Amino acid sequence: MRELLPDLERWRERGDRVALARVVATRRSAPRPVGAKLAICERGELAGSVSGGCVENEVYEAAREILRGGDPQFLTFGISDDLALSVGLPCGGEIDVWVDEPDAELLERLMDVLRAEEYAVVLTDLETGSQRLVLHGQDETADELIRGGHSKVVELEGRRTFADVFGPPPRLLVYGAVDTAEALSAAAKAIGWRTIVADARSRFATRERIPSSDQLLVAWPEEVLAEVQPDHTTAVVVLTHDDKFDIPLLVGALSGDAFYVGALGSRRNQERRRELLLDAGIDESALDRLAGPAGLDIGSQSPAETAISILGEIMAVRAGREGGPLKRSTGRIHAGT
Repeated sequence: MRELLPDLERWRERGDRVALARVVATRRSAPRPVGAKLAICERGELAGSVSGGCVENEVYEAAREILRGGDPQFLTFGISDDLALSVGLPCGGEIDVWVDEPDAELLERLMDVLRAEEYAVVLTDLETGSQRLVLHGQDETADELIRGGHSKVVELEGRRTFADVFGPPPRLLVYGAVDTAEALSAAAKAIGWRTIVADARSRFATRERIPSSDQLLVAWPEEVLAEVQPDHTTAVVVLTHDDKFDIPLLVGALSGDAFYVGALGSRRNQERRRELLLDAGIDESALDRLAGPAGLDIGSQSPAETAISILGEIMAVRAGREGGPLKRSTGRIHAGT
């Protein structure tokens, strides 16, 4: 949705009405994930995508009909659809798409949420079309959906409801401004994440050494944790190989909400570090969250390869996956519902 913001702002500034189509469910393989959006203004301009092109024309026509006064539409496309020959998905999957004209005030509020990078969820009743936007902290059920991090269809008060989750990009906090930190920061930025690299050693934490980070901090672990405040959308990786940095950073990260906490180091060093963390008051259940050695077993050697290994594990944890070969997986290829 964030990528649509410039077009939405331009259309709204000139007074155009806007229809919005979003993928609410997928079955088998699908070209775009749940939550993907296509926006259409009343002048016929469009932005975004719900399928990569194979059903866009049908969705566009539905949106135009709605902007002429029609009712919201729930559309299904795929190999089982009567229109399979003309708009069927080449990948063999199916998608459900909800198309409506959002309430103007709700759309403005949602645009404010996107600009401020706040957490929120838009709840759409897929029978009546009624919608409401709930900010984080306003409703316990909504907060649970927001923490889940993925848009999906749920049942609320006996009604089939699409919960469209919004929030800032995931964050990656790397402590230890070494060569792997730059490679990891660059890789994470390439997939749209926010990156923070920190180190207490000012000669290490320089823009010349770490040009890819969105934020560069020269600070001790406790100071970094206080400033960054890792939340449920934050992954933390420790690269320093130095107990005076490693232990306080890991203690703070494991005591918080970060969805991933990893540290480099040999298996022998991991066992030694584990004992130090137990002595520091971290319990066994929290230690089970620590990925050490961090990364997937892909035989990485160089800093860039190590970064790919670590980022792969981070993404797998975020998606609730094991990170093994896809050909051995019996589940869906793409994450989400």
